Amino acid sequence: MGKTPKAPSGTSDRVLTNRQGHPVANNQSQRTVGSRGPATLENYQFLEKITHFDRERIPERVVHARGFVCYGELEVTGKIGDEPASKYTRAKLFQQAGKKTPLAIRFSTVIGGRDSSEVARDPRGFAVKFYTEDGNWDLVGNNLAVFFIRDAIKFPDVIHSLKPDPVTFRQEPNRIFDFMSQTPESMHMLTHLFSPRGIPASYRHMEGFGVNTYKMVNDKGDTVLVKYHFHPRCGVASLTADEAAKVQGQDLGSASRDLFEAIERGEYPQWDLYVQIMEDNDHPELDWDPLDDTKVWPEKDFPLRHIGVMTLNRNVEDHFNENEQIAMGTGVLVDGLDFSDDKMLVGRTFSYSDTQRYRVGTNYLQLPVNQAKNAKVSTNLNGGTMAYRRDLAPGQNPHVNYEPSIHNGLHESPREEPNNPPEVRGRLTRSVLERRNDYLHPRGRYSTMMDWERDDLVNNMGTLLGQCERDVQERMVWHFLMVHDDYGTRVGKMLGIKPDDVRNLPPLQKQVLTDEDQRRLKNLGKNGDKLDPAAWGPWTSSVKNYQASAEEVLGGMRNVAANGAMGQAAE
Repeated sequence: MGKTPKAPSGTSDRVLTNRQGHPVANNQSQRTVGSRGPATLENYQFLEKITHFDRERIPERVVHARGFVCYGELEVTGKIGDEPASKYTRAKLFQQAGKKTPLAIRFSTVIGGRDSSEVARDPRGFAVKFYTEDGNWDLVGNNLAVFFIRDAIKFPDVIHSLKPDPVTFRQEPNRIFDFMSQTPESMHMLTHLFSPRGIPASYRHMEGFGVNTYKMVNDKGDTVLVKYHFHPRCGVASLTADEAAKVQGQDLGSASRDLFEAIERGEYPQWDLYVQIMEDNDHPELDWDPLDDTKVWPEKDFPLRHIGVMTLNRNVEDHFNENEQIAMGTGVLVDGLDFSDDKMLVGRTFSYSDTQRYRVGTNYLQLPVNQAKNAKVSTNLNGGTMAYRRDLAPGQNPHVNYEPSIHNGLHESPREEPNNPPEVRGRLTRSVLERRNDYLHPRGRYSTMMDWERDDLVNNMGTLLGQCERDVQERMVWHFLMVHDDYGTRVGKMLGIKPDDVRNLPPLQKQVLTDEDQRRLKNLGKNGDKLDPAAWGPWTSSVKNYQASAEEVLGGMRNVAANGAMGQAAE
């Protein structure tokens, strides 16, 4: 990326517009009822932006192009923690101890193409399709607990910054950190991604998170907010950038190979499934919003509750039909599970299914890997590209593809399940969440990671930012100092930037600082921060992380004692 020319004061010839030529006055927030949502369907700017983004690449996925699918089952305990599952949800798959639900899972990288390296620094997709008796449930998450942004209208932008330059077709640090430096909410995700967690040693040795906030609904219609966690029983293991480079020099597909071979030799990977639960309200007592996917829920306040165990025990028979054509979507929920107003979740729910209809085809849900295998499918949908059957119910009049009808057509289910979510009132607006607090959670992550992870994070940040322009470097160091003295000072030292060099940088335009942020800004680099993990208690995803070597990865991670995943990183 070449040097960026400075814009003349008052310039107006680069105003962002949509394809209709309409100037875009707000490119940061969807239109929602109140600052927290829900979002509205007439979000024209968001819909135009996201639907174009969904169609930017053919035929491979725009994101998560390289992945690997296998099959297994979820066996549940019938409880959520120590309480009956029915207290929180009426979803049938959770109710009975020992109940097994078949599933397909797709692990993936995000940014690289279909033939890219599986040890590139990148979030890893962790997407599970449960074939339940009430139809499919898709839980589409990542190996990291948070994300870069909190509003889906920014998704095309964050991915564009991470993708290759449209001119040079190279992934450029200056483009990545140009965007991130103007997006304070990304600091938490960056602190995960540029630590060793950004390069898992294998798919078997990484965690999985739903990332977004969902809901559970019980028989009375009462709702709770919920977060999903998968913890690998073989432990978490990751690579430094140097070790990953050695693996990449010999094997671009090390993670897929490792998973395939482990299953073939009967070494079936397992994950414990946990949830965190929170009452379904605004939680004004918290200094962050529980619907913000750039935040975690501290486990000392919202403990992990065990639900069951996922076991992977069968490989695909055809890579294209079962991997390339599997299609997940966050909108695929069963009775007893529901959406929250999480702005990323709302946008993903539209975008994912829209992408699948474009990429795989209108009738992608008729493909075997996507079918609802354990539930009846009866719809009035017909036609479209590559349709090969109609979803007729037994005894249905084939002439009637509409509802209502008195001539043996389909009819609505007589079962109306209660759902008593909170009432939402607010002005229709385009605004960000009020409780942003963008530096608190990355401070917790930085303070609770293992020493070798922190050293690797600092080295990676300093090395990559060394390839960036000075204004980007200074703003990123400013952000890191707002997170933690040690973080900003160490990265700044690698760049030759001292706290005094950035002390007078003003906050970003429209950035809202908390009272604590204002105090930290006045004492930038001299806030007396400590690396005391005990002050944070158990910290989501700050579990013990085994430092894997290239030789171990290339050898299939055999006989590697990575410790139990639930062990805390810094004890």
